[in-house]
Amino acid sequence: MPLDTQPYDTAEHLKTDEDIALYLEAVMEDGDPELIRHAIGVVARARGMTQIAREAGLGRESLYKALSETGNPSFETIRAVLKALGLTLTVKRSAEA
Repeated sequence: MPLDTQPYDTAEHLKTDEDIALYLEAVMEDGDPELIRHAIGVVARARGMTQIAREAGLGRESLYKALSETGNPSFETIRAVLKALGLTLTVKRSAEA
C-alpha cells in the first residue's frame, strides 16, 4: 500500500510574530545563507508577499525573484524585508570567540 503524503509549507505554520521571530532566529543560528534567504521568503509569504513588497518599497515580482531559489537578494533587500516584518538584524559576540 503506497504511503499517502501531504505537501508541507512552513508558511502555513507561522501564525504569530513570535512564531516568525523564533523561526528566523533558529535559521540565523544555522548560518547557511541559502537557508536564510529561503526562510525570509517563507516568512514573507506567511505575511503576504504583496504587502511585504509594498512596505519594503519593492515590486512584488522583484521580491519573489530575489527570494527565489536562484535569487541573490542584496543586503538592502533583506534589511527592507525584515523592517517590513517589524524585525531588525542585531549582532552579538559568538560563544566560540
